[in-house]
Amino acid sequence: MHVLITGGSGLVGRFIADRLHRDGHQLTALGRQPLDWLQAGYQSWSLSETQFVVPQADVLIHCALSHVPGKYRDGEGDDPHGFIERNAEGTVRLLERSKAAGISHFVFLSSRAVYSEVVNWAVLGETAETEPNTLYGQVKLVCEQALQSLCDDRFKGTSLRATGVYGKAPGTQRHKWSDLFAAFERGESIGPRLGTEVYGEDLADGLARILDNGSQRKRPFEVYNVSDLLLDRQDLIKLYAEHKGVKGAALPPRAEGPVGVMEPGKLKALGWTPGGKERLQAFIGSLR
Repeated sequence: MHVLITGGSGLVGRFIADRLHRDGHQLTALGRQPLDWLQAGYQSWSLSETQFVVPQADVLIHCALSHVPGKYRDGEGDDPHGFIERNAEGTVRLLERSKAAGISHFVFLSSRAVYSEVVNWAVLGETAETEPNTLYGQVKLVCEQALQSLCDDRFKGTSLRATGVYGKAPGTQRHKWSDLFAAFERGESIGPRLGTEVYGEDLADGLARILDNGSQRKRPFEVYNVSDLLLDRQDLIKLYAEHKGVKGAALPPRAEGPVGVMEPGKLKALGWTPGGKERLQAFIGSLR
């Protein structure tokens, strides 16, 4: 297939682009600069751009997000209007022009942030209530709804509601916990946190399975949860300390919760088997 990807230089986009490339798909990046770590076509594009034409292709995977560096929630910084304009309005333009260009499948990288604030240990299936309490979650949900409204027999839509993504993305040396681990080794106090995580390659594998099973889908629009681990920061730091031989440093306290645990049952029905704790341990063990 010919696949277009936005945000291919971002953390998640790199994992996805690498998997698509290894699977033998023709890949074209839409963005502000070409991908510099694998061979792919390129067309200049940004979320702020209003005059553009989507090239002919089979699938478009939309990972791009305009945000304050290093932040997704609170990614609007001091410019909430611009955040909405670029990410919501920019995505709607991309959706409309993708459909007009004959794209048959549009995949949107959404977030667990679309779910309601969780006040108990809820299990979040794809039909769980969506009342996001952050601007980031609200924008993601608006984009999902816009995609769903455009879907029909010729224009299929998929929303990937992804949890936190860890791992060292292809072509990079840093990862989401680089600063956290460095702060721990410096002896700084680390606050508690409890969240859900998925390894980047596992997320990309889930997407590959969705693309491979496209002919079997029953509805024009589908939502898939993408999540693997419930991870307390204390356990994460302990794993790292054991790997690096750091002794005597204070671990963060355990987080009290609660947190919602996403259930990726629809992906598992496609044969998706994320790596769980073993993959997390292997990743930590690979760090130098």
